[in-house]
Amino acid sequence: MPETPEFHDRLLSLGLARVSEAAALASADFVGRGDEKAADQAAVNAMREQLNKLDIRGVVVIGEGERDEAPMLFIGEEVGSGNGPAVDIALDPLEGTTLTAKDMPNALTVIAMAPRGTLLHAPDVYMEKLAIGPGFGPDTVTLDMPAAERVRALARAKGCRDEDITVCILERPRHEDLIRDVRATGAAIRLITDGDVAGVIHCAEAGLTGIDMYMGSGGAPEGVLAAAALKCMGGQIYGRLQFFSEDERKRAAKAGITDLNRIYTRDDMVTADVIFAATGVTDGSILAGMKREPGWLTTETLLMRSKTRSVRRMTYRTPVK
Repeated sequence: MPETPEFHDRLLSLGLARVSEAAALASADFVGRGDEKAADQAAVNAMREQLNKLDIRGVVVIGEGERDEAPMLFIGEEVGSGNGPAVDIALDPLEGTTLTAKDMPNALTVIAMAPRGTLLHAPDVYMEKLAIGPGFGPDTVTLDMPAAERVRALARAKGCRDEDITVCILERPRHEDLIRDVRATGAAIRLITDGDVAGVIHCAEAGLTGIDMYMGSGGAPEGVLAAAALKCMGGQIYGRLQFFSEDERKRAAKAGITDLNRIYTRDDMVTADVIFAATGVTDGSILAGMKREPGWLTTETLLMRSKTRSVRRMTYRTPVK
């Protein structure tokens, strides 16, 4: 049998950055234009086109939805040239379509790549998430703790007051009780309207972003992407899938999920070395958004490898018509 090509993360990383950049550039004309679907479709088309230029045998395990729900980059779609290593792909061509349409902060294009079979095939359901940055022992905080206890536990670990902790939470009606319980400790809350991948990444750079912890329920696919980022940057994330219908349980079974109550750690969701790339679409606390000047567009991309824990920030200036 022919030898299976090795996953050379260093050689593939720049190509992955180009994929992320292409998706961001494709969405540039839709920033602030109020058309979420057009922005998303442009990013999807560009990301797919660039992925197919890479020498990989890729399968999308976290994508735009099932085959019958998404015209491109659906879960299970094969991408790449068909040569090279077998890899799993997790992606969100435009994380924050509403943020893009309204020109609000922290819209990103996001993609991760790892050897085949090493990214959790998370069904498109909700996931309860809890994340903190690097430098803390295992189980410093856990999903089984009430929200207030998580704040107190992290404050003890940091050697600070509860009031010095800042928690990032998606602003949703389902989080009203969570927000009340966190505020009762005296901790601050930074509410975000969308973009919980960025919300989790904030924890890994608390000194830059001012965010110590992420809590709340959001999409399970975004949980896997966030775990890939923390695998590179350091930090902990815990996720527990949430099911509200029999159809969602069937989706989990289809994805190979047998324990519906399992709590997944970062290393359960990403079991091997991973590459992660994100490009800013609108200005945010992690990445600068695209900058337009006559004849040019400039992007900023975060490119990371878990194998070396390397984090690169790259500026790309390209001519446009």
